Amino acid sequence: MKHSAKQRARATPGTPGVRVVAIGGGTGLSMLLRGLKHFVVRRRQEADRHPISDLAAIVTVTDDGGSSGRLRREYRVLPPGDIRNCMVALSQDEALLGRLFQYRFDVGRGLKGHSFGNLFLTALTHVTGDFAEAVRVSGEILAIRGRIFPTTVENVSLEAVMTDGKVVSGETRIAKSGKKIRRLRLQPRHVRPLPEVLEAIAQADLILIGPGSLYSSILPNLLVSGVSEAIETSSATKVYIANLMTQPGETRGFSLADHVRVIYKHTRRKLFDWIVASNQPVSLEVVRRYSAQGAEPVRVDIGELQRMGVCCLLDNLLEEHGVVRHNAARLSQLLIEEFVVRRPLRS
Repeated sequence: MKHSAKQRARATPGTPGVRVVAIGGGTGLSMLLRGLKHFVVRRRQEADRHPISDLAAIVTVTDDGGSSGRLRREYRVLPPGDIRNCMVALSQDEALLGRLFQYRFDVGRGLKGHSFGNLFLTALTHVTGDFAEAVRVSGEILAIRGRIFPTTVENVSLEAVMTDGKVVSGETRIAKSGKKIRRLRLQPRHVRPLPEVLEAIAQADLILIGPGSLYSSILPNLLVSGVSEAIETSSATKVYIANLMTQPGETRGFSLADHVRVIYKHTRRKLFDWIVASNQPVSLEVVRRYSAQGAEPVRVDIGELQRMGVCCLLDNLLEEHGVVRHNAARLSQLLIEEFVVRRPLRS
């Protein structure tokens, strides 16, 4: 499949770098950022080897479980967990400050189960009076190679209508229900995005969505008012990075085209130019282990995706260490080689 001239352009010396926006949550987004940060320019003389001039992560804030859920209920802050993981992924010093932010207390009344980073973001939110500002300041402390924005700073939660008609509220309850979802929506229905989110999307040259849980990492971002519209009208190249495995209950039996259909149905927009997926089979032993938990490899149905008007790019992106993960280095290198373009700075 041939690239358009826009998608095939290459970096040239002396030209500004590419603005990249990555949208998602959970382990998928932090994995992607961990790979992309090595291509972010820090000094002008690095431009040839580091073609990304700006990397902006847009992160979902609907988590209501674990440490994030407890802090959300007790301190009325947005859930910090996914944002903390993205900060550590973009940090220049994952070995020290990253470990500190990820440190989880295993004893202590009230402390057990909390991570230091979650507590730090919660405290800083109360000091600054603004969660987005707390995220910005924390990013400076960690010297992150990029910017991180919550999709919204409003107190938002998830609500799902299941295929049996039952309505389930809360991300944790939805995941535990084990049922397939007919419709996902936000509560409240109309949630304002952070202005910087729309600005980053408008200025982007490349927009990456996924990988990540369809119903808890991807759609919650796209359902925030104005976000899907901004993506659709953006002149950026829009790429959906496919999940490797389905999720028990929620997406069991879903092909890759099914994932895309659900996104298009919920947003009422055709958002993607390209789909990036792995073509490496998962080992039989790991398939059996996942199958016992109600998950299976996502089937890549190229013909159906092409009929939906999207181009497909396949490569060996699989990494197995008992569990199935994307190889962050290979995925990032592929994205840079195939989609990174350079354009003049916008006025």
